[in-house]
Amino acid sequence: MTIAGASLEGWDRSEFSAAGITHDVHRRGSGPVVIVVHEIPGITPRVQGFAEEVVDRGFTVAMPDLVGTPGRGPSRGYVAASFAKVCISSEFTTWATGRTSPIVGWLRALGRSLHAEVGGVGIGAIGMCFSGGFALGMMVDDIMRAPVLSQPSLPISAGERRGGDLGLSPDDLEAVVHRAAAGCEVLGLRFTGDRMVGSRFSTLKNLLGDAFIAVELPSSAPSDHSVLTEHRDDESVGAVLDFLERKLRPAT
Repeated sequence: MTIAGASLEGWDRSEFSAAGITHDVHRRGSGPVVIVVHEIPGITPRVQGFAEEVVDRGFTVAMPDLVGTPGRGPSRGYVAASFAKVCISSEFTTWATGRTSPIVGWLRALGRSLHAEVGGVGIGAIGMCFSGGFALGMMVDDIMRAPVLSQPSLPISAGERRGGDLGLSPDDLEAVVHRAAAGCEVLGLRFTGDRMVGSRFSTLKNLLGDAFIAVELPSSAPSDHSVLTEHRDDESVGAVLDFLERKLRPAT
């Protein structure tokens, strides 16, 4: 169902409900499905711009609106307000370890719905910052063929245990390890000085082995964080697009 008004320019907006959760979803393009999950504070112009690059490579892109105001640029106050909303929302396990956020179940349902409509060999998903680990949780479903984790930052990295936790329940983590062993690769991106990522890349390397493809960039400033958007690295963006191509449009 398309809702009138309040859409990003050039994008169709609809509402999707599953697992007791409802959010708007912005959609554009054609081809295999890629779900782009925004970072804090929301769907900023640079998040939208990155998503449009994915569209231009021949993919159907769905951008859920989980927090914030679509199209609004970041500011210190806006980031703080969005972060506070994430922290108090029951949809996100911001602090808890060994738990999968309820929003992951909603994203999995969205992926299944879009894949049933569009078809193809499978879907991709790109998470950023607080949503960085969500694509990993979506690997529980076999249709997830191209999970991308950009600066995964939940649970909040306060202490060694949280800093290495992947934000998944034991059952979901076991399913992810099994899928990786069966050949599903995971692409991860981060700046090496980004404390919000904690030690998750070490955890991923230990659990997934060669199935985890790590893109680790030297930090040029303490604030470096958003690899694909605000602190964009062009080569990393290219690596993501190539990964999607390779996984969702394999050579015949």
